[in-house]
Amino acid sequence: MATRKRRRLTAVGLMAVGSLALTGCLQNPNESGAAGAGLEGYVDNAQTDGDGSVTILGAFGGTEQEAFEESLAAFEEESGIDVNYTADQDFTTTIKTRVQSGDSPDIGIFPQPGGIAEFVDSGSVQPIDTYLDYDALDDTLVPGFLDFARFNGRVYAAPMRMAVKSVVYYPKQAWEEAGYPEEFATFQELMEFSDQLKADGETPWCMGWESDQATGWVGTDWIEQMMLSVNGPDVYDDWVNHDIPFNDPAVADATDAFAEIAKTDGTVLGGKESILNTAFAEAALPMFEDPPQCWMERQGNFGIGFFPEEIRNNLDEEVGVFQFPRYDGGYDGQPVLVGGDYAAVFNGNDDDVAQVMEFISADSFGAEWAAVGGWLSPHATFDSEAYPDDVTRAIADMAYEADVIRYDASDLMPKSVGSGTFWTEMVKWIDGADTATTLDNLESSWPASGEETEES
Repeated sequence: MATRKRRRLTAVGLMAVGSLALTGCLQNPNESGAAGAGLEGYVDNAQTDGDGSVTILGAFGGTEQEAFEESLAAFEEESGIDVNYTADQDFTTTIKTRVQSGDSPDIGIFPQPGGIAEFVDSGSVQPIDTYLDYDALDDTLVPGFLDFARFNGRVYAAPMRMAVKSVVYYPKQAWEEAGYPEEFATFQELMEFSDQLKADGETPWCMGWESDQATGWVGTDWIEQMMLSVNGPDVYDDWVNHDIPFNDPAVADATDAFAEIAKTDGTVLGGKESILNTAFAEAALPMFEDPPQCWMERQGNFGIGFFPEEIRNNLDEEVGVFQFPRYDGGYDGQPVLVGGDYAAVFNGNDDDVAQVMEFISADSFGAEWAAVGGWLSPHATFDSEAYPDDVTRAIADMAYEADVIRYDASDLMPKSVGSGTFWTEMVKWIDGADTATTLDNLESSWPASGEETEES
């Protein structure tokens, strides 16, 4: 699939990064003063400043860590700064422990921006407008990405990776041989096509939610997509912020729209009974059998990493994608659900840290990571030729060209709900609970106003 050529901004030379970070035109979104408990100047940690070494803690490891470190290699050589990245799968717990013990890293890379909030409240992280050119950054990013890390009027982290979740995959060769459409104007058209497949004796959808202790998150992603498509971004925001209750009719409408797929006989491979027993990483595999056992899977761009190796190695020939279509009668534009990783500074008194943040938050960062696959830049001005295939470019374009984007709701909600009751109640829902009971239970589980929980 061809993509349009984008305007490319001139990259800032690596050796000029430090002076730009300190003397560039900085935008302060909160002129009345800094937010956070006792934050008056620069936050500082126990690590030595100006020693040419910067420590980063994040959650991604394995090949992702290798690709990240490869993306840093030229910067380290030219700047003379040694970047030491540590991967920790229990990042959420580890970062809390280290900050509380006075051993915070220079930079933390958060897989959910909502996790930064408590460090804002304690004055442990530095607002980005004090070390980055806020306006220049905002100008290149997909609109809205900075707002996901905004607390009390200021932004406390910079996005350095994007995930796009409004993607539907299909087996390209079999699909084209059957003469199926390459896109759908509305959700209703997609459902008509789904019914046509069933009438022809085919199974439309591949779906699996099993994910060990995280089982249920795939269902929350579906609800988030339907909330955004059916009700639009304003209602979506009200839902995330609990300005409307979880059992509001708007949430029920979105849940019932999803039920047209998940709970309708013959629509999902193996029926709804198989959804909890099918690993999310294996859900798409029957799509690539001959003939396909199911024809479509809605999943984030990271889903590609779970495709068979022979499929990944020939992605453009084997896989087709289209954007999850808008809902007729819902939001008029084309919304896209996203996720991403955000870098936050725990040591704002170190010029080396500012240089690293300038580099990893720039629209020129990540070409090496992009080349190996599985990484998308949150910058609309990123050179899409750095992506290794047309499928990845098409997925990135979904966000770059979206009318509106919204971040994964469960990652922004209180953790006790977003990665707690939301997951478990979705499991009960797909297992037979009705929509009203499910949403009532979720509303009851929401922490009371002002209530602090260990998980939040």
